[in-house]
Amino acid sequence: MSTESTATPATVAASTSGLQSGAPRITGSEAVIRTLEKLGVTDVFGLPGGAILPTYDPLMDSKTIRHILVRHEQGAGHAAEGYALVTGKVGVCIATSGPGATNLVTALADAHMDSVPMVAITGQVGSKVLGTDAFQEADIVGMTMPITKHSFMATTAEEIPRLLAEAFHIAATGRPGPVLVDITKDAQQGLMDFTWPVDMQLRGYHPVVRGHNKQVREAAKLLAAAERPVLYVGGGTVRAHASRELADLVRLTDAPVVTTLTARGAFPDSDPHHLGMPGMHGSVPAVSSMQEADLVVALGARFDDRVTGVVDSFAQKAKIIHVDVDPAEISKIRFADVPIVGDLKSVLPELTEAVAELHRENGAPDLGGWWAVLNRIKEEYPLGYVPTDDGLGSPQYVIQRIGQLTGPEAVYVSGVGQHQMWSAQFIEYERPHQWLNSAGLGTMGYSVPAAMGAKVGNPDRVVWAIDGDGCFQMTNQELATCVLNQIPIKIAVINNSSLGMVRQWQTLFYDGRYSNTHLNTGHDTVRIPDFVKLAEAYGCAAFRCSGDEDVDETIRKALEINDRPVLIDFTVSPDAMVWPMVPAGVSNDAIQVAKDTSPDWNTEE
Repeated sequence: MSTESTATPATVAASTSGLQSGAPRITGSEAVIRTLEKLGVTDVFGLPGGAILPTYDPLMDSKTIRHILVRHEQGAGHAAEGYALVTGKVGVCIATSGPGATNLVTALADAHMDSVPMVAITGQVGSKVLGTDAFQEADIVGMTMPITKHSFMATTAEEIPRLLAEAFHIAATGRPGPVLVDITKDAQQGLMDFTWPVDMQLRGYHPVVRGHNKQVREAAKLLAAAERPVLYVGGGTVRAHASRELADLVRLTDAPVVTTLTARGAFPDSDPHHLGMPGMHGSVPAVSSMQEADLVVALGARFDDRVTGVVDSFAQKAKIIHVDVDPAEISKIRFADVPIVGDLKSVLPELTEAVAELHRENGAPDLGGWWAVLNRIKEEYPLGYVPTDDGLGSPQYVIQRIGQLTGPEAVYVSGVGQHQMWSAQFIEYERPHQWLNSAGLGTMGYSVPAAMGAKVGNPDRVVWAIDGDGCFQMTNQELATCVLNQIPIKIAVINNSSLGMVRQWQTLFYDGRYSNTHLNTGHDTVRIPDFVKLAEAYGCAAFRCSGDEDVDETIRKALEINDRPVLIDFTVSPDAMVWPMVPAGVSNDAIQVAKDTSPDWNTEE
């Protein structure tokens, strides 16, 4: 059921025949739509307004592009992200100038942090009034330069096809990311001669794909000699579609694997080599393996602060091999003893073959002692939770059962907060593109629109949006979009009537002073709002589940309904906490499995 795309926008453009000479001139707006069609775009998410209105007219006549009208431009951006993450294609969103464009900023920043290929097309005021504070004018190109791979402005009709083709190529190649194309209204209305393919002008943009042979050999030497190696797998492995290549390296080396928040599913949870997720809320085996390793092989990972804790105390005993397609990430945070710039799809087979050659010459290292230590830690510190004693539901149990009853062929999309960490911990991920979330930016409101985009991109899979009651209230208007466009996602609102992660920090670090974290959504006589009534008002099926004993039956009811969106309001305890936890600003050695409790993870035999 794979939906990965192997063709890049550049190859699509190069293989598409041009129009016959003498064709009638068309408007810039018609060129926008025709270019999107040539690039293979079939789905876009957007909201029209004055400055982009000329482009919405020919869009209506397209036979191949489905436009999904969102209820907020941020929703369009997150939907484009979700679409891109499950299909491997570039997601597309459209907005008008001014507030329409600025409403995309959060989604663009989110895509930039998590390396999601996306193109945002925005309308702009006429070129003659640029800089005059014209109605709904905003310098969206300037605003988005720091949070995109690039931002273009088209001021003439003739440059529209080239800039769009360049935008798609940049978004999809190298380290993926968002690109913005701002088009003035007069450029949309102007006339031009459309030809295809276009001659892209990207001087200096040449992403490195293959790793340097010498560096690959040096990495192989370290890996073949290491006694306590760990493969630190980041989201770049998923973006590179390199999970099979990763599995080949694991089978050859017998090295343990940890997968970050964006890499869950890059390597199967069920494989005994997998130790879990590292970092602030990672598993004890994953965190301890990194701290005790003599070699850390970072694959498409960027040594994020949520993984490393205090950098100076992170993996102090280890040498570092760092493989990344983005040279700017190499040695940015942790010095790489062996840096390799390249695409993991190409580098991993090169590294595997180099290691195999050394094994043939010298034999494979014996990692039995290392695995004895790791297996002891896995046995002593399994992932689990303690049910709360207030009679309310256990959020960890709810999320675990959603995963178990639905299975690994589904797509799970989370919001941000406690439910995000529980979703990363208690659902078993067996394949890439199974798990979507906002990791780097931590965007509340991500889940519902991203799940909507994921369902559009992969309609044959069950798609769950696992959200918190705080997150859900930021973008729940997209339920209307889902109902009207027959996008039957399933929404689990993990309703603890609070901003749960913030409340957890207040419990642990602010003496239980709960300043402005209670939301009044689930545990009072009056629910504001009542999510079941809200969902029904939008045309969704809706259920409420208030106890663990009803969880399975309620989930099964939701799974049986596939003709419209389904929402379940799970009333759960506000006292449940995310464990393990490494408090901010301390070493990963201080990981806690419960309040004031740190494990004894002495690795001496």
